[in-house]
Amino acid sequence: MKKPETLSKTRRIKRILLIAFLLLVTFYAALIAVFFLSLPRVEYLIDENPTTTAVIKQRKKEAQQMGENLEVRMEWVDFSEIPKILKEAVRVSEDVAFYDHEGIDYFELKESLKRNLEEGKTVRGGSTITQQLAKNLFLSTKKSYFRKLKEFFIAKRLEKHLSKERIFSLYLNIIELGKGVFGVGAAAKYYYDWPVSFLNLEECVRLAAVLPQPLETNPLSDSDYLKWRGRLILDRLKFYDLITNEQYELTIGKFQE
Repeated sequence: MKKPETLSKTRRIKRILLIAFLLLVTFYAALIAVFFLSLPRVEYLIDENPTTTAVIKQRKKEAQQMGENLEVRMEWVDFSEIPKILKEAVRVSEDVAFYDHEGIDYFELKESLKRNLEEGKTVRGGSTITQQLAKNLFLSTKKSYFRKLKEFFIAKRLEKHLSKERIFSLYLNIIELGKGVFGVGAAAKYYYDWPVSFLNLEECVRLAAVLPQPLETNPLSDSDYLKWRGRLILDRLKFYDLITNEQYELTIGKFQE
């Protein structure tokens, strides 16, 4: 039988451990609460078009640090004015399952994590159109696991409150497509000098090809990278029967090496 002083010491240790455990739980609960409270509201986006984004602010700041003044080109266009083939070119290249998931493509997420862990660095994104919208509107292009975590939960909020068409429309109107060029409306005017509704298949594919590297790739160029992306997009459009064989044959030659 334990002595009274031994029992008292054991109870004190248990009490201290219990208090420490409760304090730890409270601390983490507070962190989680602060995290979720820090996430932006997205309901206003149902019927309000943003006039700027986090990435635009980031690019302006980067330009100022280099002693430059960034001229921002952004022209809002209605979803119905954007050619269907441009929407499809973007979808098959960035997020082919866009209309089937709820903001997160878990298969792509798993494959990206697996590949990045194998390589020891970020070599595959796996972000959906909704996640990219969350990043562009509210976060930044700087890569970190904390940013990805916030991106995840903002994407879920976007999917909860906005329709798929609205999410896609916002994405196409704010996405970066060159230095100071944001949205397909501004890109069409800047690169081709006509409205986005006038774009043909080749021009749509060229704009979609720029998306992964908007500051390094010009849609008017004939770089090896742009040609490779162009062929990839055309192959996918043909695979999903989004263009005819004739359209494919007439356009693929523009992207041959």
